[in-house]
This record gives sequence, C-alpha cells and structure tokens, in this order.
Amino acid sequence: MDVTNRYVLDFCKSFARDYPGSPILDFGCGAGDLAAAGLAADLPMSGADVYYGGSRSRDEAEAHGLLGVVVYEIREGRLPFPDAHFGLIVNNQVMEHVDDLDRVLAELHRVLQPGGLLLSLFPSRDVFREGHIGIPFAHRFRKDSRARLYYTWTLRSLGLGTWKEQAPSTRQWAVDKLHWIDTYSRYSTRAEIFAAYGRYFRNETREIEYIRYRLLDRPGLARRWAASSLRLRPAAAVARAIFRKLAFFVILSRKEPR
Repeated sequence: MDVTNRYVLDFCKSFARDYPGSPILDFGCGAGDLAAAGLAADLPMSGADVYYGGSRSRDEAEAHGLLGVVVYEIREGRLPFPDAHFGLIVNNQVMEHVDDLDRVLAELHRVLQPGGLLLSLFPSRDVFREGHIGIPFAHRFRKDSRARLYYTWTLRSLGLGTWKEQAPSTRQWAVDKLHWIDTYSRYSTRAEIFAAYGRYFRNETREIEYIRYRLLDRPGLARRWAASSLRLRPAAAVARAIFRKLAFFVILSRKEPR
C-alpha cells in the first residue's frame, strides 16, 4: 500500500476510534484494496465505483470475491445506499475523473450523515504534472492540439512518463496516453472545486497534515526537521502552495448538522 492510501486508512482508523461502528465508504474504490484493508483492521468499511472502461478494477474486485459483498457498483450516478448512511466517506484520486462534480458531491451529501465527514485527495487542473501519465502540463493543452502530441512524444522520448511498457513506440505511447486522459479525466480549476464543495459542505484543507505524514512515514533526521518546520506559518504556506502545484488538494468536508 502506498503512502497516500496509508494516510487515508489511518484517517479511517482515527475516525473509527472516535465514532465506533459508524459506516465508512471508499468512493471510487477501484478493486477494493483500501476497503479490504479497512475490513482487515475491523473497520465497518465498504467501497463503491462506477468502473469506467479505462481500468480492469471491476474484474479484479470480482476475482477477489469483493464485488457485491464489500464493493458495490454505482449505476446511473446513484450510490446503492440509503440516505444519511455513512459517517465518513473517503476518496483518493477520484474527483478528477468525474464528469459532473456538482452531481457527485450532491450524491455524497445524500448518503453522508449530518455532521459526517468527507475526505478528498485529488489534483486540480492547475497542477503542473499530469499524474496519470507523468508528463508535465499534458492536461493543459487543447485536446486537438498537435503541439501537445509533439510535446508529449518528445518528453517520452527523453525518458519521462509512466506505464512505459504499454506501447510499441514512443509516438504510439503519446497517442495512447493522451487519448486516455482525454477520455477519462475531467480536471476542474481550483475556483471550480471550492465553489462546488462550498455548495454542499463546510470545508478545510489538510495538505500540511498530509505533507507531515508523508515526511514522517520514512525515518531520517532531515525529514523530521522538515516536518517540524511546517509548524511555522510561512513554511507551511510555501509548502502548501508548492504541494498543490506538484501533487493535489487534501480537503476535509463536513456535512452541516440539521
């Protein structure tokens, strides 16, 4: 499990200590690994996903016996759960894939208990590096731009990019990966994100908490010193701004009690 999923899982464990028995949902759960890890830690956790065509996660969830038992398929945009069911909903690198952020947030609001929490980790359109293919600014170009193709092709030829084994040539890799982000990614700007979240929840950002967690996840004096420096307001402000441009937002939202 990578550090980001460990952070989310530890957040779920902390929530469960404060609210024992309150159901937890991993929204956009993929194959269900996080939900399964939560269950192994005795958390009342389940997952849900739409299972779009760019992933084999549904097959993996089914192969592991999770589909329909721990992990549930979202159909026509509606979660298969009653109103006000969950005390906590988490989503990790999900919201940059949804077609309609408002509609998704409205549905999460529906299934979240009054006073319940929503933890979201995802990049905005303002991020420098396109994290799915590993090419900086690839998501910033116009979709039909030939300049984007040549730019992505050139950087891949220079060794950048991820999932490098999945194409017979660097040019085909660029074509395939750009098609993937065009088909399955829907980046929103920072302003759009906070406007949408603000319509449904009371929100605060938690990037500094995440950065400290990541620094302290591995041993080292320099890491401990860097984590301690984030207690200083100027250092925290700089770290937050850089992190948002290089990685993602960490937003903790609360559904207002009735």
